Amino acid sequence: MDFELDEELQLIRNTARDFARSEVLPTADARDREHRFPAEEFRKAAELGFAGMLVPEKFGGSELGALALAIVVEEISAACASLGVTLSVHNSLASSPLVRHATEEQKERWLPQLASGSVLGAYALSEAASGSDAAALQCKAVPDGDGWRLRGSKLWITSGKQAGLVIVFARAPEGITAFLVSSDSPGFSVGKVEEKLGIRSSSTVEIVLDGVRLGPDAVLGKLGKGLYVAFDTLDGGRIGIAAQALGIAQASLDASVKYAGQREQFGQPIGRFQAVQFKIAQVSADLNAARLACWKAAWLRDRARPCAVEAAQAKLLCSQLANRAADEAVQIHGGAGYTTEFPVARYFRDARITEIYEGTTEIQKLVIARSLLGAR
Repeated sequence: MDFELDEELQLIRNTARDFARSEVLPTADARDREHRFPAEEFRKAAELGFAGMLVPEKFGGSELGALALAIVVEEISAACASLGVTLSVHNSLASSPLVRHATEEQKERWLPQLASGSVLGAYALSEAASGSDAAALQCKAVPDGDGWRLRGSKLWITSGKQAGLVIVFARAPEGITAFLVSSDSPGFSVGKVEEKLGIRSSSTVEIVLDGVRLGPDAVLGKLGKGLYVAFDTLDGGRIGIAAQALGIAQASLDASVKYAGQREQFGQPIGRFQAVQFKIAQVSADLNAARLACWKAAWLRDRARPCAVEAAQAKLLCSQLANRAADEAVQIHGGAGYTTEFPVARYFRDARITEIYEGTTEIQKLVIARSLLGAR
């Protein structure tokens, strides 16, 4: 593996960084306070090609791959983790399973719209009684003529309120199956809108499926093989959340360095005190290590090599680091860090979710342990 980004990836990183600082950061705090979805920011990101990073060129995408997507998500998440997760879910949880499992007809219908950003994608696996235990889901897919009717509800759906296409996992007679569901289908509605601790500019909602009628062409992958689609997709999703966490950690570190150079106590900047220096040094070292873990997982996925363990390791390390880096940033800022005057309060709130969604920290450890010890 080359430890230096090639010219194309450097250009992608610089483009994403410039966009994040000029177009995303100025609105981040206001959107967070107002719980306002980043619709305009997403539209501009799509114009830069960031909505179709995993989509083949023949369907209007850039097909830049998982590593490029991780780089973009990190840069944007450093400015706004809410837009970061919106882009991550759209690319890795909605577009990617279509690229990897859809028929040619399904690809032709949906991928150009996803790549252009004219349709936003979402992923609906979790339910009230099935979070980490995805196999316990109860949403039903009942045969209806040559098609299906979906009945049930899904919780914690990122971008579910704005999405035009939702990948829904439901229990058919043949077993759990993935379905492509247009949000304008009769019987599809948005239920509870969650009030969240963090990523408040990202929408998280309940989706209600009250007899949604689907044709036979709505099945994604094979009947009864939905969990295979779900877990394969989550490998990419975990890389995306690892990248989001890296962005939060980098922003926390940058804020800590800046404040430590400006804030004076006892006649000198607090950055001259060893206690503060050690905090900054540890986060910096851990950030470089975690980024390499994320990039390795993405590198493997781009080469169609197994990456479930590496994705879990990346998600574990990066999410834990994001929380620690944000915590240290608040501590370095002292009382100021506990106010909304500085963005470290937002980083602290946003970081927490990275250890929960796309598989909790505990689930990542189970994935890693079972790969070493075998299923128990």
